[in-house]
Amino acid sequence: MLSVGLTGGIGAGKSEVSRLLAECGAVLIDADRIAREVVSTGTPGLAAVVEAFGEDVLAEDGSLDRPRLGSIVFADPEKLGVLNSIVHPLVGARSRELEEAAAEDAVVVHDVPLLTENGLAPLYDVVVVVDADPATQLDRLVRLRGMTEEDANARMAAQATREQRREIADIVIDNDVPLPQLQRRVKDVWAELVRRAHQPR
Repeated sequence: MLSVGLTGGIGAGKSEVSRLLAECGAVLIDADRIAREVVSTGTPGLAAVVEAFGEDVLAEDGSLDRPRLGSIVFADPEKLGVLNSIVHPLVGARSRELEEAAAEDAVVVHDVPLLTENGLAPLYDVVVVVDADPATQLDRLVRLRGMTEEDANARMAAQATREQRREIADIVIDNDVPLPQLQRRVKDVWAELVRRAHQPR
């Protein structure tokens, strides 16, 4: 089994790359999706978040009001640290369960937005970074996700720099390119990951 850490800044197109890798045959473990699962209604994770941040972070139906929580934590590094200390151990435990269930010869791709920030690179056999120019990221966040420029810039500033991500990368996928070019690059990267998965270690 080859354990791959996939990361990239917000708006860099990491989700598209993870989707393409899954199409190629990767076993995808999506930390964001798991992070939503572990704080879904009725979970101990949600109870811990409410205890830390108060009832105000709940929507009317009792679920987590993610935009409201986001506006609180992304403006305050200390509060972001509190949230991460609740969510990350739960995500880590669930991710390990899913990886252990994968086939012996699988390429397991962990889609981890904050891989760089949390010093997680040593946990993976290979780190793949999806890279895009900050201007491209900003444009995508405003145009495609409907964020204000201020909110988009705050989210980007809360993450690692482009240089810090590239520093830990074994493979970089440039995503300042049209989709057909990105698809070709991902296929090449997949071939390389399969090759590494079958190398004796």
